[in-house]
Amino acid sequence: MLHGSRAFSRPAILVLLVVLPLACGCRVRSTGQNALGVRLYQNGRYAEALQQFQEAQQADPSNPDAYYNLASTYHKLGVAQNDANLITQAESLYGQCLDFSPNHVDCYRGLAVLLVESKRRDAAFRLLNKWQVANPGLSDPFVELARLNKELGNAELAARYLDDAIATNVNDPRAWAARAELHETSGDYARAMQDYQQSLAINKFQPAVAERVALLNVRLAQNAMNQQVNQWTATNPAVGGQKRY
Repeated sequence: MLHGSRAFSRPAILVLLVVLPLACGCRVRSTGQNALGVRLYQNGRYAEALQQFQEAQQADPSNPDAYYNLASTYHKLGVAQNDANLITQAESLYGQCLDFSPNHVDCYRGLAVLLVESKRRDAAFRLLNKWQVANPGLSDPFVELARLNKELGNAELAARYLDDAIATNVNDPRAWAARAELHETSGDYARAMQDYQQSLAINKFQPAVAERVALLNVRLAQNAMNQQVNQWTATNPAVGGQKRY
């Protein structure tokens, strides 16, 4: 299944629809339609993608990924076209997805974003909090609560939720990567590197996280070099500043 590898990013909620992941269904009869639909969606061919997702849903009416993919597509089109009917349809499909898969992470993510965009921020947090209360041993609700809080400008609360996520499941790579991103955003690159590396130690198949580690390595090396230059300059103030007559 195609899932986003970044824990969370970008503060603008409307932009988030561009990166909401689509899921390729794992059921035998609908896998082909879902996979083709995802490719069409990624190429901006939304009408054709919808047709494939509808065929996937018809082939396997209990496949939550088909409902999620349909919901994501209607969601994107509804926001782009300012169409309340499409938004309502997307919300209903997200609900059907959760009926079949009560802990479908991407579906909770999509529905929470839709509620915020529909000026129902409180409903979005109630949705995620209810999910967390119903699943006290699951770290994903904390990660999504952190993600939404960060995007809405509350990084401090997001950090607390990520601490809760890690306390709930110390082996959740998404939680470690999300906390790393918070540290990186705040400029604490050393702690960000530690958390990214911890995430990769748990799950090495995260190309986006590996890319962040590579970029941070370059940044940390540059910072170290700049510090050495500054220290050397401070102890040798005359060098470079002497005038010859």
